[in-house]
Amino acid sequence: MSDHSTPKAPREPETWGIMAEFAHPGAISKAAEVMRDKGFTKWDCYAPIPVHGLDEAMGLKQSKITWVMGGMCLAGFSTAVLMQWWMSAVDYQIVAGGKPLAAWEQFLPIMFELSVLFSAFGAVFGMLILNLLPRWHHPLFTKERFLRVSDDRFVIAVEAIDPLFDEAETRELLASIGGTNIELVED
Repeated sequence: MSDHSTPKAPREPETWGIMAEFAHPGAISKAAEVMRDKGFTKWDCYAPIPVHGLDEAMGLKQSKITWVMGGMCLAGFSTAVLMQWWMSAVDYQIVAGGKPLAAWEQFLPIMFELSVLFSAFGAVFGMLILNLLPRWHHPLFTKERFLRVSDDRFVIAVEAIDPLFDEAETRELLASIGGTNIELVED
């Protein structure tokens, strides 16, 4: 059996999207409004500081993480009540100070603690799942100018999978709304 494998031709890098820099928080907010109004759906804004009103400018809906945390809080509360009821009223009955076996007052600290604990787990793991994390590499990390977004840059990146994405038209749109240093991002 011979191993005559032919070398594979290097594949062309696929386009991930396009990114553009903006001068200040007001400029990225206005640009985000235009992107939202044009109907783009697969794009995001990156900024080194919290930009007031950027969520509204992007048209983002309320996060689902609050529902995850609320559900986990109820699960923690229910777990605490059931666990303590089973332990004190069914499994190991001890009358302490003449109180009923399932007196809820003594359950309060644990009900609070498990509600907070389950909510915290819901927040962390819900965020990881909803944000599709961990992601060990992102195409934007290959761009030197993007790496400065944690310091002093404001960037909008549009993904190529967006239904409205056309390289030339998107580049032109980003330039018309104040984008500078517009770069194509390869995957």
